[in-house]
Amino acid sequence: MREASFYAKAEEGKVRCSLCAHHCLVKPGGVGICGVRRNDGGTLVSLVYGRAIAEHVDPIEKKPLFHFLPGSTSFSVATAGCNFRCRHCQNADISQLPRDRGAIAGRELPPAEIVRLARAAGCASISYTYTEPTIFFEYAYDTAVLARAAGLKNVFVSNGYIAAEPLRAISPYLDAANIDLKSSRDEFYKTICGARLQPVLDALRLYRELGIWLEVTTLVIPGENDAEEDLAGCAGFVAKELGLEVPWHVSAFYPTYKLTNRPATQPEALRRAVRIGRAAGLRHVYEGNLPGEGETTVCPSCGRPVITRLGFTVTADRLRDGRCPECGTAVAGVWS
Repeated sequence: MREASFYAKAEEGKVRCSLCAHHCLVKPGGVGICGVRRNDGGTLVSLVYGRAIAEHVDPIEKKPLFHFLPGSTSFSVATAGCNFRCRHCQNADISQLPRDRGAIAGRELPPAEIVRLARAAGCASISYTYTEPTIFFEYAYDTAVLARAAGLKNVFVSNGYIAAEPLRAISPYLDAANIDLKSSRDEFYKTICGARLQPVLDALRLYRELGIWLEVTTLVIPGENDAEEDLAGCAGFVAKELGLEVPWHVSAFYPTYKLTNRPATQPEALRRAVRIGRAAGLRHVYEGNLPGEGETTVCPSCGRPVITRLGFTVTADRLRDGRCPECGTAVAGVWS
């Protein structure tokens, strides 16, 4: 255990956590919504510091990040726990472990060892992913500081529910993030995820303000968030509030966990989402979980392919110093 960051003592031995937008008031001996931050006699502690439940070397495209060091690998790490309760979580066996089973699992993996393993594997970055990096903030922060000193970049794959103060604190060490914008409707967040929409929108704006490279993902779930007005709301927010150059990934849903009464997303549904994104003016809209032409990066000026992918593999990279080799237009991203 380690004392948590971002909390304040309250009345009757309670503590108020200010790490994420839930702002949990935790009674003595209790835990927050995430299940991994406990009030230990008036001190909020992290139960997962240094306890990795998952680790793997992934293509950076798997995050998904398509405009950040394409073709590189990222050492991915996670702990148990999450501050959302998404009914469709694909990693529920680890993200919901504290809530569903009352368990905290994972092996001891200190920050310095993560950095050593990442360098030994030839990774260009470390990704805090699989579950929700906000809930293991202290672990991620300490690792990120060491990673930056070792010449590695740092990536968050997140639901975007982090509060402003901790995001500002880690921003000097955070190079990129892929944030889920699960819907443009607050009702979806309340019923499907156990959260609210506005804090996610606020965090997305702050990521951009802080200069962290940002890409956004929306998982398209039939009958839940696939209505044209919902998708247009997501695309419009990215375009108007974040920028036309911010990549938007629309990904296919597959029934899982507690949302098995919805069918898998069909290819045409993603094609429709892509059209909606392009109609909003977005320059880079990608189809996820259905490998094909929808993963190709094209020049926003002449429309020619500059990066071709098959699944998570880059098959051709024609960029020259971040520019289209045909017309010389700069393509937004972090290329080296």
